[in-house]
Parts: sequence; structure tokens; C-alpha cells
Amino acid sequence: MIRKHSMVMGKKFTYTLTAVTLAAMLGGCSMGGAGKANINLGMDAVEQQDYALALTCFDNALKAGEDERLTYRGMGIAYMGQGRYEEAVGAFEKALKGSNGLVKRVDYDINYYMAMSEYKCGDLDAALDTYNAILDLDERSADAHYLRGRIELLKNDRESAIKDFDRAVELKHNDYDLYICIYQALDAAGMKSDGDGYLSRAMSENNRMTAYQSGMFSYYLGRYDEARNYFEEARKDEETPELILYLGRSYEALGDTNYASNLYSAYTDEHQDSAAIYNELGLMSLKQKEYQKALNAFENGISLNDPAYDQSLRFNEAVAYEYLLDFKKAGVLMKEYIDRYPQDEEAQREYIFLSTR
Repeated sequence: MIRKHSMVMGKKFTYTLTAVTLAAMLGGCSMGGAGKANINLGMDAVEQQDYALALTCFDNALKAGEDERLTYRGMGIAYMGQGRYEEAVGAFEKALKGSNGLVKRVDYDINYYMAMSEYKCGDLDAALDTYNAILDLDERSADAHYLRGRIELLKNDRESAIKDFDRAVELKHNDYDLYICIYQALDAAGMKSDGDGYLSRAMSENNRMTAYQSGMFSYYLGRYDEARNYFEEARKDEETPELILYLGRSYEALGDTNYASNLYSAYTDEHQDSAAIYNELGLMSLKQKEYQKALNAFENGISLNDPAYDQSLRFNEAVAYEYLLDFKKAGVLMKEYIDRYPQDEEAQREYIFLSTR
């Protein structure tokens, strides 16, 4: 099974409980100041996805007596990158114990990471407790309300989830990403009609949407003709990777897969800096049975070292080799993928299958 990937409104949005969240939050991880040399090196390694090196740097930071709270925070993030979520929770707990009792911005940051790690461990109750703690200190955090709502949906507490989603959009009523993320969460929970309601509400209450934003809402409402027209209008001003991605998806939904494929190919001919477009081009090429073209696209995407797309691209690269009947290479790549993302049970099953070929 190939891996599709979502992007919303041009952000590696911080709302989703996926690897995308980790990538989006890394932007705030640079640590300045004296006495943090190893911590800084560790965070640089995290941004390069070299998590083993990052953990070595953080071990050195502890030995050098550098800031323990920031060191354990960094360790937790590196463990997350390796899919070692239980160890990540332990690291974040140590980081929080380093607080002097005064709640600072970094404490909120650590709690958000810890809640995600608890979720990834399958401990929904712990994740819910962590979001409750965040909201006890900052009831006006729209992000925490949204994320708690996601957990409540997973626990089948739909009434509480809706309350949290309503509170989130009340606090950030002009945040178009948020409405779409709520829609996606509700759609995944089998509550598409409720999700449609949030999208319709956003469109009726916010009359200053750009053509691109209107296209996004139309796309998720399934109005693909309308979405295509909005995206084509927005394209006259600027071609961003996100716009091309969803313009292509709109054409694909309308049955014009050839145009969508040509759109992605033309974009990558001029711009070699979008992992998102390379991934989408690869997926489209697989559907068209152009397996070598798909492989080239996935490999080009991987070379960009985009944390938001690395997992999808690496999985899809292995699948492309499988389609090319190179089962040995596919097996090697899937093993490397599992080493990077050990929690992916689907990949583990795929590796077992490849090992028998």
C-alpha cells in the first residue's frame, strides 16, 4: 500500500498527531547562549534527522553539566524521531522535573511533546491528562483544545470532542487550517457531516478568503470543479507547491489524471525543492504503472531531507522497487525504513512479505 500525505494551507501544520507535527515544531528548537554547545549540536542533528548522533550529543550535554531540562527535552524529541515513544515520555518527564515551579513557555512545549508521545504509545488516558493539565494552566489555548478533541474522538467521547473543537474555533475563528484539520479528524471518525458543518461555517463566517483558501474548502467539501477553478485563479498570482498539489488532486478527482501528472512533472522540471510534489508525482506515476518514473520521483524527494515527508517517501520508495519486481532491494529499503520508524506495523508486515519473495 502506497502512502499519501496531506498538506494544509501551506503549513506543515502543528495540529496533526503525526510526524508532521514533530517537523513543524522543530523550528523553535534552536538553543542559544553559553554552556549549551552540546545541546545546540544535538538539536542541529535532530533537524537533520540524525537521531542517533543527536542522542550522543545530549549524553555529552549531561556529562558536561549543561541545562538538564533542555537536554532531556532534546532527548525526548530524538526518541520521537526514532519512534521510541515510551523512552520519549520518560525523557520529557525528567525535563519537566527540572522546572523550578514557575511555568514557562518551554514547559508548555514539553507537555505538548509528551502528550503526543503518550498518544503514540497508545496511552490515550495519559495523553488526555496531559492536555487537561495544559488547559488547566491556559484555557485559551486553541491548539490544546483541538488536540484534546482528537484524543476524545479516539476515546469515542464525541460530545466532549465537539465541545473542544467549538472552543478551538471560537478562539481562532480566522484560522482556516484549524477548520480543515477538524474536518479531517471528524471525517476519519466517521463524522463527515459534522466535519462538513465546520467547513461550511468557516466559509459563511469568513468573507475574506483568498482564492487559494476558498479552493481548499471547496476541495474538502468535494466540490472539485469549484476547487479547480479557485486554484487556477490563485495560480495566476503565484505557483506554490501546496497550490499545485491540490490543483493536481482536484484534476485527479475530476478524472483527468494525465493533466494532474503533467502538472506535477512540469512543476518539478522548474522547481526541485518540493518533497510534497515529488511524493505526489511518484504516487501518480505508480497509478499509471510508470514505476521507474515513480521511483525517480521518490528518490528526488528523499534527497531534500524534508522531515514532514521523509516517512511517506521512504515507504513509497520501497514499494516502487517492489512494483519493479526488485524484491531484494525493496526488502533492504523496507528494513531500513523499519529501523527508522519501528512503530509502523504495516511496514513490518510488508517486510515479512518481501522476505519470502
